[in-house]
Amino acid sequence: RLTAAWQVTPPAGTPAGTPWTLTAEGTATAPGGPVRYAATGTATTPPPAPTEDGYLSDLPWISAVNGWGPVERDTSNGKNAAGDGTPISFGGTTYPKGLGVHAYSDVAFHLGGAADRFTALVGIDDFSARQSSAGATRATVYGDDRVLHTTGVLTAATGPVPLDLDVRDVRVLRLEVTDANDRTSFDHTSWALARVTVVR
Repeated sequence: RLTAAWQVTPPAGTPAGTPWTLTAEGTATAPGGPVRYAATGTATTPPPAPTEDGYLSDLPWISAVNGWGPVERDTSNGKNAAGDGTPISFGGTTYPKGLGVHAYSDVAFHLGGAADRFTALVGIDDFSARQSSAGATRATVYGDDRVLHTTGVLTAATGPVPLDLDVRDVRVLRLEVTDANDRTSFDHTSWALARVTVVR
């Protein structure tokens, strides 16, 4: 097994979100003769790193995967169409900013090492809680693929969990939500007030 890493710099002026197909090739000597192998992956040009404190819902993301419709900005996940969410809410308290998702979801943001704290309130949104108590998820925050925090099981009964995490030197921040009870119904989860502060 061989693990290697490359740093790839796109041409100056390349717009954020430009996709690039990258291929790594290797050769080895084996008893039967030379062996060649290759792997291909896709990467996108990241947006600029944040220069001031701000909410993630106001920043472009690098990538977004969501289990029910698109990730929503500043509303709950809602139904399957874009823009159909209700205000983000936990226990009747609403929040004007945040991200609405549904398990399985994974949203990545480029911080470029410029931020120092990530804060949020994450839990099963009232949109699902009003319909059923069956929703159950877990939320994990990654910094450059290193786990920074994983919540316990989130349900309507447990309420949301506050997060305040050190993200100094983190280049890519990922917010992941997974199903916690083998039932993906009613798993609408919101990252209320998801925010980064920048290094001063």
